[in-house]
Amino acid sequence: MNWGGPEFVIAIIALSTGGWLVNNWIRARHGYALEDEWSGKTERPDHAAAARLAEENAALRARVEALEGRAAVLETIVTDTGYATAAQIESLRTLPQEVHAR
Repeated sequence: MNWGGPEFVIAIIALSTGGWLVNNWIRARHGYALEDEWSGKTERPDHAAAARLAEENAALRARVEALEGRAAVLETIVTDTGYATAAQIESLRTLPQEVHAR
C-alpha cells in the first residue's frame, strides 16, 4: 500500500465522514444535540412545544372546516331558487295596502 498515494487520502476522508455520520446517527437516536459541519450544535426541537403547536393547528383546521361548511350552506341558500321566491314574497308584504285592495 502506498501511504502517500491518493487512495490512502481518500480512505482517510471516507473513514472520517463515516465516523461523523455514525456519531450523528447515534446522537440523534438517543436525543442528544447534533453536530453541524463547523462543530456547532443543532438542538432538537422542544417536543412539548411541537405537541402544543400540533394541537393548536388541529383545532384551527377543525374551525376552518366548520366555517367552510357554514359558508357552503349559505351559498346554497343564496343560490337556491326557493330563496328568490321567498324574497319575492317578502317584497309583496312591504307593498302599500291599496295595491292589495284591488
